[in-house]
Amino acid sequence: MKNAKVSSGGDDPEGGFDALLQVIVCKDRIGWRERARKIIVFATDNYSHLAGDGKFGGVVKANDGRCHLDAEGKYSRAILQDYPSLGHISRLAKGHSANIIFAVTADKLKVYAAFSKFMEGSSADQLDRDSANIVTLVRKQYQLITSSLELKDTAPPGVKIRYYTSCLARLLQENNKCDGLRVGSTINFTVSVEITHCPVKSKQRQSILIYPVGLNEKLVLDVDVACQCGCEEQTTGSAVEKSSGECSGGGHLVCGICKCDDGRTGANCECSVDGPEQISEDCQPEVTSAVNSTLKTNLCNGRGNCVCGKCECHRRPNPHETVDGKYCECDNFSCDRLDNKLCSGNGVCTCGRCVCAYEWKGDACQCRDTKQSCIPIGGGDVCSGNGHCKCGTCHCLPNAKGRYCQDCSTCATKCPEFEFCVRCKLFPTEESDLCDHRCSFTSITHHDNVVVEQTSERECHLYDDDGCKIRFIYGFTENGEKTVRVDENPSCPRPLPVREIGFGLMATLVAAGLIMLLIWKLVTSVYDKKEYRRFLVDAQNAQWNAENNPLYVEASTTFKNPQFRKSQ
Repeated sequence: MKNAKVSSGGDDPEGGFDALLQVIVCKDRIGWRERARKIIVFATDNYSHLAGDGKFGGVVKANDGRCHLDAEGKYSRAILQDYPSLGHISRLAKGHSANIIFAVTADKLKVYAAFSKFMEGSSADQLDRDSANIVTLVRKQYQLITSSLELKDTAPPGVKIRYYTSCLARLLQENNKCDGLRVGSTINFTVSVEITHCPVKSKQRQSILIYPVGLNEKLVLDVDVACQCGCEEQTTGSAVEKSSGECSGGGHLVCGICKCDDGRTGANCECSVDGPEQISEDCQPEVTSAVNSTLKTNLCNGRGNCVCGKCECHRRPNPHETVDGKYCECDNFSCDRLDNKLCSGNGVCTCGRCVCAYEWKGDACQCRDTKQSCIPIGGGDVCSGNGHCKCGTCHCLPNAKGRYCQDCSTCATKCPEFEFCVRCKLFPTEESDLCDHRCSFTSITHHDNVVVEQTSERECHLYDDDGCKIRFIYGFTENGEKTVRVDENPSCPRPLPVREIGFGLMATLVAAGLIMLLIWKLVTSVYDKKEYRRFLVDAQNAQWNAENNPLYVEASTTFKNPQFRKSQ
C-alpha cells in the first residue's frame, strides 16, 4: 500500500469503484485461488463515483465488467468507460463469491452502510481518521464473516425453498443463517422444496442453485416438476414392494421409501422399539435455557445419526479430526487457532476447548502465563515499571515505548554505572582494583560509529580530560551478560585560536575608537554649523551698529593718578 501511487482529481468523489471491480474480476492478475475466501477491504474517507458520473468527463460508454489491467497493473479504461453501478458490482461480487469490507470514516459511514445493503456479502465499519484501527476493524469484520453462514438460492417463482437448522445446538427452527460459528463447526441444513403451483411445461424442468454467501461453493438442485403423479395412488404392482430387503424386512418399500411396520423405525426400519419417539429422545441432549426450563435440541447436535437410540457421530475427511461424545457434542478441531495452529500449538483441543500446556493461557493458549518475558534483559522491574505485562508482552504507558517500555523522558538509565567502567577501562588510574571489582565484565569493544541495534541497548556518552565526547552503547545478551560498544571516533572540540582572537580584539578596539572619533567630529561640526547659521540670521534681523547698539560702551580711562601721567 505504501508503494501505491495516488492521483488527485478535480472533485471530491473518488474512483475507487473502478479499482474494486477490477480486483473482483481480474482473477489471474490478483492471484485469487479457486477455493479461497475472497475478502476485499475498501478503505476510503470520501464518496465514490457511480455510473453516470462519467458524462462529466465526456465518457458515456457503460462499464463492461471485464478485466482491463495492463502489464503494470494499471486500469487502462479509466477515460474510455463509465464507472460501475452498485448493481453491477453486487452482481460480480456475488458471481465471484467476494466479501467486501467498507472501511470508511465516520462522516461517510452512513452512505457506505446503505451501499452494503445492495451488495451481497458486504459490510461497513468506521475507520479512524489516521487509520490506526484498520487492523482491529479488519479482524472484527473477518470474524463476523467467518463466524456466519447464510444460504441463498436462485429458486424461480412457483418454487418455494425453506431452510431448517439448529444453530450450535439450539432449538430446530426455520432459518437460513447461523452466527457465532467457529472453525470446524458443522451445521446441518434441512431444505424443503415446495412447488406452489404447476409451472408451464417449458419450465417444469430447471436447475436451482443453493449456495453459501461469500463462499465459492454451490449445490445444484435439478428439479423436475411432475404435475400429475400416480405412484402413491397405486397400492399394488411395481410401486409397492412388501417386506422389502431395503427396509430390513420390517416394512414395505412404497415409491422408493420405507413404510415401517408397527414396532419398527428408522430410515430402513432397522430399529425395533416400542415407540419411535423414544429413539429420538435418546439422541437429543437436554439443555437449560435462560429461563431455566429444560429443552431438547436437534438429534446428536446435528453432527451424527441417531441409530436405534444411539448417536453415531459423523466421520471427518481429515482422519486426525474426530467427533465424539454421547451426543456428538465434543471434537478436537473446533478450538480457537492462532497462525492457523490449533490452540496456537501450545495446548490440546479437548471437547471444543483448549487445554493449555504449562505456562500458557488464553482461549487459544496464545498468552504466556508468566511475566518473565516482560522483565528487561539484565534485570529490573516488569516492563521497566512503565507498563503492564499482558500475554507475555509489555503494554506501555503513553509516555513510554520500547519492547520493555524502557524508553521515556523520565526513565532512569544505567549510564552512570557503565560510564564509570568505560572510563576506568579506557583511562586506567590508581583505582584499578576498584575498577576490576565493579566492572567484572570484559566485553568492551571498539567500533566505528556505533548505533543502537537492539531494544535492550541504550546510548550514553562521557567526556575525557580534553573535553572530547566519547559515545558508547551498553546492552545485554540473551544470557543477561553485559556488553559495551565504544565509538572509536570521539567528538573533540576545536582548540581556541588565541593569536587570531588577540588580533581580532585589538582590531576591534582600534576600529571602535576611530568610529567614536568620527561620530564626535560629526556631531561637533553639525553643532557649529547650526550655531553659525543662527548667528547670521540674528545679525541680519537686528542690523546693529555702534550708534544704536545698546550694548556698545565707548572706551574710557579709569586711572586719575597725576604721578602716573607725569611718569608717562
